[in-house]
Amino acid sequence: MVSLAATFGRGAMTNHWRDIRHADLILINGANPAEAHPVGFRWLMRAKLDRGAKMIHADPRFTRTSAVSDTHLRIRTGTDVAYFGGLINYVLENELYHKEYVEWATNAGLVVSADYSFTDGMFNGFNAETGAYNPAAWAYELEGGVAKVDVAHPRSVLNLLREHYKRYTPEMVERITGIPRDQFLEVAKMVGEMGRPDKVMTIVYAVGLTHHTTGVQLIRSAAILQLLLGNMGRPGGGMNAERGHANIQGNTDHAISWEILPGYLRIPAPGQKNLADYLAVSATKKLRPNSVNFFGENYRKFMVSLLKAWYGDFATPANEFAFDYLPKPAANSSWISIYDQALRNRMEGLLLSGMTATSIGPDSNQVLKALGNLKWLCVMDPFNTTSSDFWKAPGMDPAQVQTEVFMLPATHWIEKDGSFTNSGRWAQWKEQVLPVEGEARHDHWILAELFSRVQDLYRQQGGKFPDPVLNMSMPYRDAKRPELDEIAREINGRSLTTGKRLDTFAALLDDGTTTAGDWIYTGHYPESGNLAKRRDGIQDPAKNDPTGMGYYPNWAWSWPLNRRVLYNRASADPQGRPWDPERVGIAWDAAAGRWVGDVPDYPGTAAPGPDAPLPFIMTAEGTGRIFSNGVADGPFPEHYEPVEAPIRNPLHPEVSGTPAAFMYDQKAGRENRFGTVEEFPYVATSYRLTEHEHYVTQHVDHLVQLQPEAFVEVPAELAREKGIANGDHVRVSSKRGKLEVRAVVTNRLGALQIDGKKVYQIGIPIHWGFVGINTGQHWLANALTPFVGDASSRTPEFKSFLVNLEKM
Repeated sequence: MVSLAATFGRGAMTNHWRDIRHADLILINGANPAEAHPVGFRWLMRAKLDRGAKMIHADPRFTRTSAVSDTHLRIRTGTDVAYFGGLINYVLENELYHKEYVEWATNAGLVVSADYSFTDGMFNGFNAETGAYNPAAWAYELEGGVAKVDVAHPRSVLNLLREHYKRYTPEMVERITGIPRDQFLEVAKMVGEMGRPDKVMTIVYAVGLTHHTTGVQLIRSAAILQLLLGNMGRPGGGMNAERGHANIQGNTDHAISWEILPGYLRIPAPGQKNLADYLAVSATKKLRPNSVNFFGENYRKFMVSLLKAWYGDFATPANEFAFDYLPKPAANSSWISIYDQALRNRMEGLLLSGMTATSIGPDSNQVLKALGNLKWLCVMDPFNTTSSDFWKAPGMDPAQVQTEVFMLPATHWIEKDGSFTNSGRWAQWKEQVLPVEGEARHDHWILAELFSRVQDLYRQQGGKFPDPVLNMSMPYRDAKRPELDEIAREINGRSLTTGKRLDTFAALLDDGTTTAGDWIYTGHYPESGNLAKRRDGIQDPAKNDPTGMGYYPNWAWSWPLNRRVLYNRASADPQGRPWDPERVGIAWDAAAGRWVGDVPDYPGTAAPGPDAPLPFIMTAEGTGRIFSNGVADGPFPEHYEPVEAPIRNPLHPEVSGTPAAFMYDQKAGRENRFGTVEEFPYVATSYRLTEHEHYVTQHVDHLVQLQPEAFVEVPAELAREKGIANGDHVRVSSKRGKLEVRAVVTNRLGALQIDGKKVYQIGIPIHWGFVGINTGQHWLANALTPFVGDASSRTPEFKSFLVNLEKM
């Protein structure tokens, strides 16, 4: 989310599953869609079978995705910046980038401030005391308040990019990633062809890129490559993030992450006493005269409409629409930080809803300790979890755990209706499949009941600041049991003047006369009805997909405004003509005076021309950002080693790992429990299996039968060295914990030559635990992973860490 927003203006899959069939080349990194997203994978196969598209899979393991790919690149986990950096260097060195696109649709021509520098692994703006960069130090040179544009300038973004990536030679890529030089160059030649207007490439990725201390930069490096090739905004192109669950995108849109409000509005910060203070920091200002800067220009409207949805009549112009009701956290409140606070005995209680901290948190043994430090823990879940039963974990002494645990039975998603928003931003309504059993309640009913009881306590006993709780608007038929349909209508928003639900967020105002629970969803439930329920699909393609591009505009609804491909103005040249007439995103219809095709991500009647708005409407520059200060660890992606690595960084050994990673233990005065390659010589990575859905399926008989027992995958060559046979019990240990499980000896993993050294990688599925049908020994994959977060979002390092392997 952070990386895509910093590059394009929004943090979401840019295209959609069906659109992948239009690609000529598909790069798959940090993902195994054939097994983890098997239904969506059909569209990758359609591209391959119908168009003759080539598929390149870069992955430590040879998987079912690899088996149908044209090329499998065995890559060392966590080194994708070096891989994409090598491709960027190849494209620039051989002048294969889409020059017209790059100079028009990216910030390549903007001149960077003379203060910018990068030396020996360090960008300018680093504070050694805090261990953090100041991203404001990465700025443009301004003239008259706008960014200076001169693509030939030595400090233009394009020229700085050339300088930055010239170190990423094929030889350096091989040293870091383990991909042989000749194999890399074969892929680079294919990628280089994608800079032609009649060619287009897509990049597909998942948590194999995100779950690193450098995850933001891994994804950013791929996004920069796509901008250079002119593949953003185009059918068959884009940066397509595969979400891990059916509604992960919906969760993100509605602010499951602590630092945002619904619709990706920033959470206010201390010192922001009013909307003006908040907007001065949160809303971007135009950096080019013809930049639309849509988000920045309309930020106040979206925020005021949200406050009106939450606080109704209590949100007025006189009180800044109840802006002071909003929390203004002074410290990071991400989920690892929550466990860290519990470890420091700074937290009394925790409510877990639909997630199990023990299984999905880093360093499970430390999370178990954190939960044991609480006074109370409330778990809302359909099943017992390793969190609700954390005190039963092997090695735990229940007598020493003082935490009072409350288990509130919640319904499973098949027991309720509502909407899912899939990876491609399509909101689709589903029906209830099974009736609710026993005393289980929907999770939103549980929360509504708890909220009502807290309100009663405030009314009875008072409090320091009761207004945000007592004045919350709950406009439902039953405030303790709101229907999801009611909530969907509230999210859509309405005009308080007419009482009608709105068709578009363009109608939102900042005077308190409109509401919207999430502005990007405005239009999904207008007066005409719930558009997420629409199902006009392949029963009549000629009628339901008039463009023939697979948009099917009357099948469900996609945010924003039912747009199927984000940034689609960039699918046509500056004159409004599609780069490829056979793959039309949008095109300018001069006779009609409007853009036609997909819903334009652009002013719908803005004619092409020298003074026309620039194509990326969500950024202050009006372009995609090759150079960006929207992340916390560098304006250009740079390869840094994971916190535990088998080698020093060949690019800058003295700054081997990213200096901006957040070291929780160190910050808290605890020991940094990182292993060395001498003690833990093997690289481990974690992943999912098709047969299991995280940890819920520990309770499903047939799925447990398909994958009954925990295991690790061991390369056959390493197994021979260790005397390990298939099915043997092995112990896998890190500096933080150990696992004792079966070994699956396989050729899916193999040795790599990394900087002249043989390096083995071990694969660890994340499922199983000490609850469910088959529990066995204390099996939690994350018992091995380090308690550390990336600089921008505090995402843990789940995909690359050091272990030892022993036969038991």
